[in-house]
Parts: sequence; structure tokens; C-alpha cells
Amino acid sequence: MTAFRTLDQADVKDKRVLVRLDLNVPTENGKVTDVTRIERAAPTITELADKGAKVILLSHFGRPKGGPDPKYSLAPVAQAVGEVIGRPVGFAADCIGAVAEQAVAAMKPGDVLCLENTRFHKEEEKNDPAFVKQLAQLGDVWVNDAFSAAHRAHASTEGLGHVLPAYAGRSMQAELEALTKALEQPKRPVAAVVGGAKVSGKLDLLGNLLDKVDVLIIGGGMANTFLAAQGHPVGKSLCEPDLIPTANDILAKATASGKQILLPVDAVVAETFAANAPSRVAGLDDVGPNEMILDIGPRSVEHVVSELERLKTVLWNGPFGAFELTPFDTGTVTVAEAAAELTAAGKLVTVAGGGDTVAALNHAGAADRFTYISTAGGAFLEWLEGKALPGVDILKTK
Repeated sequence: MTAFRTLDQADVKDKRVLVRLDLNVPTENGKVTDVTRIERAAPTITELADKGAKVILLSHFGRPKGGPDPKYSLAPVAQAVGEVIGRPVGFAADCIGAVAEQAVAAMKPGDVLCLENTRFHKEEEKNDPAFVKQLAQLGDVWVNDAFSAAHRAHASTEGLGHVLPAYAGRSMQAELEALTKALEQPKRPVAAVVGGAKVSGKLDLLGNLLDKVDVLIIGGGMANTFLAAQGHPVGKSLCEPDLIPTANDILAKATASGKQILLPVDAVVAETFAANAPSRVAGLDDVGPNEMILDIGPRSVEHVVSELERLKTVLWNGPFGAFELTPFDTGTVTVAEAAAELTAAGKLVTVAGGGDTVAALNHAGAADRFTYISTAGGAFLEWLEGKALPGVDILKTK
């Protein structure tokens, strides 16, 4: 039994079901260029329609300035939803008021209707009670299937849960189950790979993870601050000198609590931040004053891969180096491939998320072999930081 309400508990036949999705998808010239988020939402839409619900889709799209803007209309996205689910999707040019009410009133069980961008009303982001009430008039049940927007307490992501029976959609359910399994009830030993540019953006994350995991594997630009804290030269590498005391605190906390922090033991360095720039492998005390650390070195890769073979669960957020530039993608690609192989062999549970992470794992050709890839950015990070997510808390069984 999950700790939140799912579609298994929902009676939706002949009901008007408001479904909050994240249809904030990339578009170009009015065409959707990446349907990943729509594909994630498709099982929920299809299941509700097949059960005889009137399925009413809600979503934000982009950042319109508090009013309608044709550039941010969900009309082309609604069309893409129809193509993905293989059935017609109607569209209403507003999400409240007469236009929306008439479109909903005309629906038959099994119909799917997409309402216009919720952010065309500034009250959406303010979680305004009057706006919540107007949205709620259009439905009998609310399903939240937008984990990626669950860290925001907006009208359509949280407010509706106070006035309508609330349930998690299948994508939300899969996300919550995967994250709970990896962070709250993991098979041990469990490690977190934390990479990316800066320590400053991930202080809460490192603090919370240190309490939850057995091993913290630190890569990317943020590893340089830890290496500098240990007295190693980092040349012109990305580094946050003012956070060296913080890095030392984290290292001391790990030692005191018997946790392991895995840092690079060698590096790939270059004088120019560019693809195929002349580069070399350097020992940690051998980084020149004009050099930048752009990837972990071969001994570090070996070290991390041998650690993976001992682990049972890995949470992954952030790359090991400048993966978008060849050859500085080697560390990320090699470790990702090793993690994917162990996952495919049933030896490792791998859960990854965050924008750069998904891009890096796709680049490595490893994403489809991970146990679970979260398409959420901010919400995934806030979950890992141990913060409450309003759009999830409202779904919890009391």
C-alpha cells in the first residue's frame, strides 16, 4: 500500500477528471520537438479515458507575463498529445470561464480535452483561492501527474487537492515509488553520484544525502572545490574558494559518521575549454597554473567503476566532467555505461534525474538501461534535498 492515493482508489467512470500534466515541452515553429513528457503522461490519459472518464488536461507552458500570449498557447501541444495517444484531443481557448465550461459540458465519457495554459492567469502561480474554485468547477476529481511541477504550490499543482478528491497519476506514482525505493528504502550499500558545476547550488543536497547514503561520489566542477580544500592545486579550474571551509565541514562530517566520500584521484586537464583541445592526464598535485580540470582521469574512472560493482543502489545527479565536449565526456560515458550494464544484469538499482544528468546519460547511450530516469529538474533535486513537495504532500493518505 503506497502512502499516497493513486488511480487504483479513484472512481472515475462518467466523472469529469482534471488531470494536471507537465506539458511544458520544447517546441520550434509551433511544432513539439520532444514528446518525452507527453509519452510519460500517456498511460494516465489513456487509462482514465478507457475507464469512461471525461479527461480534462491542465498544464502550464513557458513563462507568459501574467496574460494570454499566442507564443505560449497549448494548442499545438494538444495536437501532439493526440498524436501520441492515438485519439482526438479537443482544445479550449481558456482554462476557466464560459469557454472552458462550454467545452467541458460538451464532453462525453472517454473524451479528452486540453485547456489553455494555466499561466495565462496570474492567479495560477499565486494559488489564488478564487481561481482554484473556478478550475474546480470544471471537475469532480483531480489527478496530479506532474511530478516535475510538484515543488510549486500553484493552483493547478496543489490548490485543487484541497477542494477535490485528489490522486496521483501513473507517472507521478512511478516517480514517487522509484525515488522512495532509492532514497527512503534502498537496497544497501547505496551511493549518490553528485556532479555539476558548483557546490553552492547543491549544499542542501550534499547535507541530506550524507545522512541517507553510504558513499558520496563527487565529480564535475564541484569536485574541484573539495580537491582545493584538501590542498591540491586546481589551476584555472572552476572552483569556489569561499566554499572551501564548507567542503572541509562536509568531509569532516563524513568521517565522523563513517561515510565514504569518493573524490577524483587524477584528472584530465587542458588550457582551453573547447572540444578536442590539447589535453593530458594529470596527478592531483600536478595541475599547472594555466590548466583546467575538465574530466576525471582514468584511475578515477576505474576507482568509481569498481565501487559500483560493490553497490546495490545508485542515485545519480550531475556529470563527472564537461561531457558536452569531446574528449572530456570520457569519464561520464564510461561510468554511465558500467552502471547501465550492472543495472541490465540485475545487480544494481539506478535512479537518475536533473536536466544535465538526463542529457549526459542520453549522450552516453545509457539512459534506457537505468532503472528509472526522472524528467523532473527542480522537483527531483528538492526531493533529494529532503524538502517537502506541496504537489506530493497533498496526495498523501492521511
